[in-house]
Amino acid sequence: MRPARVAALGAVVCGVGLAVSACASPDAAIDRTEGTGELRGLALEQPFEAPEFTLTDSRGRRFDFRPETAGSLTLLFFGYTHCPDICPVQMAVLGAALDDLSYADRREIEVVFVTTDPARDTPDRLRSWLDLFDASFVGLSGELETVNEIQAGFHLPPARIEETSPPPGAGEPYLVGHATPIVAVTGDGVARALYPSGVRQTDWRHDLPLLLRLNRSVSRPTGGADTSGD
Repeated sequence: MRPARVAALGAVVCGVGLAVSACASPDAAIDRTEGTGELRGLALEQPFEAPEFTLTDSRGRRFDFRPETAGSLTLLFFGYTHCPDICPVQMAVLGAALDDLSYADRREIEVVFVTTDPARDTPDRLRSWLDLFDASFVGLSGELETVNEIQAGFHLPPARIEETSPPPGAGEPYLVGHATPIVAVTGDGVARALYPSGVRQTDWRHDLPLLLRLNRSVSRPTGGADTSGD
């Protein structure tokens, strides 16, 4: 992991760790079937077509998920920037693993982060937070009801404000319960695997070449994806 990313991760965690102790997660609703095949992630025994959806990126532009990610291996995560642990760790570990890839391989991968806390995750906040991990990561936002509908399409539980937290707008920190897996979607629009919290950088290093190989086998050639971020 690059020193700059380690420092950034520490700043993100410590900056909110004083106010809240943990990031709540309703992962009990997720099928934790052991991974199959060569992957160290949780390979889906029954891959499914990713839902079509359109949200707004951190520059105010429409991001139509299916056409924007066609041909790419997309790693999709639902979380929020004030999360004290799971979200920054997932992004930092993934970002460090992506640093180990060749330039050509890295260009085939799109990382998409959808906020589950649109009230606090303004476009500027979302962009600056993602830049701590990788400037190419795409940040998306929309109404929480819409985001939860999208999560349902990925067979993930809905995000919610924790009952023990103060309500949004009260001027106090609050926790958002959300699913923690990163969803791997190949360029044909099919969800193939889940990567729950706790996946290590070595696991990503092992799996990314395998996911890229799978992506190339199922995706039709495209005209070169733009990985410059949002």
